[in-house]
Amino acid sequence: MTSELQAALGLSKPPIAIGFLNEAPEGVAAWSGGAVPAGCSFWRAAMDGQTFYTVPSDHYNCAVGAYTHGITLPALNDTVGFMVHSGYLQMKEVPSIPVLPQAPAFVAYAPVNGTAKFPVDLVVIAARPASAMLIYEAALRGGAGDAVTQSLGRPACAVLPLSLKSGMTSVSFGCKGNRTFTGLPDEELYLAVPGAKWDALVTAAAEIVAANGTMGAHYSQHKAAILGA
Repeated sequence: MTSELQAALGLSKPPIAIGFLNEAPEGVAAWSGGAVPAGCSFWRAAMDGQTFYTVPSDHYNCAVGAYTHGITLPALNDTVGFMVHSGYLQMKEVPSIPVLPQAPAFVAYAPVNGTAKFPVDLVVIAARPASAMLIYEAALRGGAGDAVTQSLGRPACAVLPLSLKSGMTSVSFGCKGNRTFTGLPDEELYLAVPGAKWDALVTAAAEIVAANGTMGAHYSQHKAAILGA
């Protein structure tokens, strides 16, 4: 069903499953790809088809990402200081950044198309705005979203605790760092969906895509009737 959803929405990459775990997941290999510049680099690896888990030290090169995951690093102060000095961030914004309630011992990643062999806390989707609109409507119908959707800009990884804490689908516009480290195209953004509500969203998405197709045809006919073209 997830593969069908990816095709129906025209997603460039498959949705990925993320699990915050206290124990290493059985049947899943540890990350072996070497050092990465940011924790969101693992998103891209999973979207490219890899299944693996990380430990806190794998996230040490990304002070802000470690912070949103509850991993405290001395380098955080230096990173935040640079962001403030450069005008990218204001210090008063820091306390409002969502953070996981506790640092996970392991973080597992996988494409969500049946290869996730671990409890899935969140599903992350990269989508163009038109597809994101359909996902949002499916989230509403499937009980995975609110009428007023939570959204944020920087840091992109903060969408994970934002969605996890609320239990609802949230939107990240994709910060500059994330777009640099993952190669997220300018025309795409992220949605994070609670794992427990993913199946309901997928089921609702089929109805939503079909209904929007019908409405699209109706709107085109209505436009032609009014404008004569």
